[in-house]
Amino acid sequence: MRKLLALAPLLLLFAFSCHRVESQQTVLTQEQANHAIAKLRAAYDAFNRGDIDATVRFLDKNVEWIEPASFPGGGTYHGIEGAKRYLAQSRAGAAEVISQPERFIPSGDRIVVFVYARVLPKGSSTWQEIRLADVYRFRHGKAVEMHAFADRSEALHWVGLSAAE
Repeated sequence: MRKLLALAPLLLLFAFSCHRVESQQTVLTQEQANHAIAKLRAAYDAFNRGDIDATVRFLDKNVEWIEPASFPGGGTYHGIEGAKRYLAQSRAGAAEVISQPERFIPSGDRIVVFVYARVLPKGSSTWQEIRLADVYRFRHGKAVEMHAFADRSEALHWVGLSAAE
C-alpha cells in the first residue's frame, strides 16, 4: 500500500502531463489552419470536377465521415474508402454538382466550412440549392473526422462557437 501511495503523485503528474500534451495538440496554429484551408479548397475544387480520388487526398486513412440522416445516403462512413463511397454516391443521381465553400472558421483542431451547394439532378432542369456546414477535425495535417450539418448554427454550436462569431 505504501508503494502505491508513493507512486500516486507520479501517476497524477504523468496523467496531467499527457493531458497537457494532448490539449496542446488540439489547437491548430495559424500556419496549420492556413495549410488545412488550402487542402480543403483543393478538395472542394476536385469534388466539383468529379475527381473523388483527389477529393480525399487530405484525409487520414482512418477518417470518420458523418453525414446527417436527412441527407441521401446519410450515415457514418469509415476510412478513405468509406468517404469515397459516400462522395461517389452523392454525385450519382446528379448531372452536375457545385459545392462552393463560402467561409472557413478555424476553432481548436477543427475547421468549419460554410458551403453553398447546388445540385442539378439527372433528367431535370431545376437546380436544388442548400447552405450547409462541414466540420473537419485535423491531426498531423490530415482530416481525421468530417461531420456535415444541414444547419450552420448547429455546426458552430458543436465546435463551441456562437452564430454571431
